[in-house]
Amino acid sequence: MRDSHSSHFCGIRTCHVRFRPIIGQHRRAGGTNILPGPAVWLTALLAGLVWGIPPAHAQPRPLAPLPEVIPPPPSDQVALGRRLFFDPRLSGDATISCATCHDPQHGWADGLALSRGYPGSLYFRNTPTVLNAALGRFLYWDGRLPADDLPTVVRDHISEAHFMQADGRLVIERLRQVPLYEAEFRAVFGGEPTYGRILNAVAAFVRSLTSKDVPFDRFLNGDTQAISESAQRGLKLFRGRARCIHCHDGPMLSDGRFHSLGLVSEPAIFLEPERHITFRRFLRTLGVPGYRLIRQDPGHLCVTKDAGDMERIRTPTLREVSRTAPYMHDGQIGTLAEVVEFYNRGGGPRPSRDPFLKPLNLSAEEQSDLVAFLETLSGTLPDEPRPELPSYELRSPGETH
Repeated sequence: MRDSHSSHFCGIRTCHVRFRPIIGQHRRAGGTNILPGPAVWLTALLAGLVWGIPPAHAQPRPLAPLPEVIPPPPSDQVALGRRLFFDPRLSGDATISCATCHDPQHGWADGLALSRGYPGSLYFRNTPTVLNAALGRFLYWDGRLPADDLPTVVRDHISEAHFMQADGRLVIERLRQVPLYEAEFRAVFGGEPTYGRILNAVAAFVRSLTSKDVPFDRFLNGDTQAISESAQRGLKLFRGRARCIHCHDGPMLSDGRFHSLGLVSEPAIFLEPERHITFRRFLRTLGVPGYRLIRQDPGHLCVTKDAGDMERIRTPTLREVSRTAPYMHDGQIGTLAEVVEFYNRGGGPRPSRDPFLKPLNLSAEEQSDLVAFLETLSGTLPDEPRPELPSYELRSPGETH
């Protein structure tokens, strides 16, 4: 599923890890798409077993308390990464930081239906939270990067044209003109700022961001008073007649798979020129067939190029869900009550809709109980005041630290 290669970057040897999709991957030969043969499908099946991803709608895993991040990130890297996470000097024009779109005041998302993206562009997807990101399987709505390789995910955010659009060489030189950063990198990593060390520090901070003091986890651990009676009725529905657990199972309340809910794309994507341009450019960059004509988010097809994955979107975690409105990959549903109502109707009208989705016929009270349960999945947000950012300072010729 991965390959790696080494290269030299500004005289520094770096290792690049690239995620290679297996399921439904196409190859080009003489201009013809070749569908995967039996060997590829067997490999995909084995890969699923390795990743621990259950077959779609198999017997769901039990709900469980959130596990610890193992191994825990080094505290000194976390402290340095926290400062970098809030520092706009990691972006191309030095005006936006990681925290611009992943704001602790908005549950480490941005509270917008559709992300703004890099200045001068607008993005076509909703910003997911980075809380518990290290405990998932895949990241991005299309699942194009694995969650166990956060330094690569950080690099993708820094360098991607519609996110932060920065050249890593420029970021290094900016930080080297800040004596405090120079000193911190030497203390933490034993040397000056390098691109790899920057990525590892930010990744360490992201790994440290996990839910704390979650009422539902306390309930699972034996505190029967941790959630209300309404929430307990909602939990019973979640596990039973509402069938939520078939896609939202395990400790992350996500099956790690990809499904279509039959949603019609948010009109703003095609009505706002900046979003429309971003949408087309993104699909072209990933080599999506027929990208000029597509009017729906291709979802996992962006990765696999398999027509069967068209419009299939990664199942998000439900942890912290009450803090991360609006909902869905394009932010078109505003409240949890509206999300529950959407599922109660059986999903959206698109023919791509997963056949597992059926009308639930839940009463208004039952829907309210489900919302009450979902609200118990949010913990106490860590107090994250924005750190004071160090200033540039003039350096003498030949000065190394």
